[in-house]
Amino acid sequence: MLRIAICAPSTPILPEDAGRVAALAAAEFHGLELHFHPQCFVSDGHFAGHDEARLAALLECANDRGFDAVWFARGGYGAGRIAEAAIEQMDCAAQDKVFLGYSDAGYLLGGLYRARIGHPVHAPMPNDIRRQGGEAAVRRTLAYLSGARAGLEPSLNDHPAVAFNLMTLAMLCGTPLMPGLARHVVMVEEVSEHLYAVDRLFFHLTAHLGGIAGLRLGRVSDVPENDRPFGASAVEIARHWCARHAIPFLGEADIGHDAANRIVPFGLVSDARRP
Repeated sequence: MLRIAICAPSTPILPEDAGRVAALAAAEFHGLELHFHPQCFVSDGHFAGHDEARLAALLECANDRGFDAVWFARGGYGAGRIAEAAIEQMDCAAQDKVFLGYSDAGYLLGGLYRARIGHPVHAPMPNDIRRQGGEAAVRRTLAYLSGARAGLEPSLNDHPAVAFNLMTLAMLCGTPLMPGLARHVVMVEEVSEHLYAVDRLFFHLTAHLGGIAGLRLGRVSDVPENDRPFGASAVEIARHWCARHAIPFLGEADIGHDAANRIVPFGLVSDARRP
């Protein structure tokens, strides 16, 4: 029996949504045991508890030898405020754990990958149960934890890869959490940003991605309507900035803020570890 700890480094989830995820796991994945930390349901302004509470819950989950994986409950904003402190205080019990999430959880996934702690994985989170078709997204992560690999992003090959929210990765640049990504395929996706903001993010990010094997663009969704058309699509924006920095543009990736979001283990897919 694999024991999965669930905590909320960013924003809270609802108990009824956790109940739906737990019921799905109990019905279909008998080899998994989910444990929702009470902190998942705490609300303190925007966050799932104040910084100290979120940090403490994360460390309880990461440093408990009784858990095989740590699954982040939801994105939003907040993980970056505690990521450095968390990584500094993780002990040897965290070393072999799988850490799963996406969006704002990318601050932790990137920092863990840089520190070579555990096995970071871009994957759907429990709160995705709220999306249309969300059960399929949650089921994809539970299946991955159970050893299935059908939910992997289909372009993964013999290059190490990472996947991030575009805003999150751009914010990581220049910080102690930014991993070295030379020779990696870097996949990015975005949600709820104007196309001019997507262009601005690529302006900053691509200046920090020298030496990567290439970039793939996931879905750029729920783009707000601006007072005038930007004049270029998200793919055209990505191609433009990749060309400016001699980064190979490798096409699209099947990742995004939606129920179809695929799984990307950080590093070589052949090294991806089952808990």
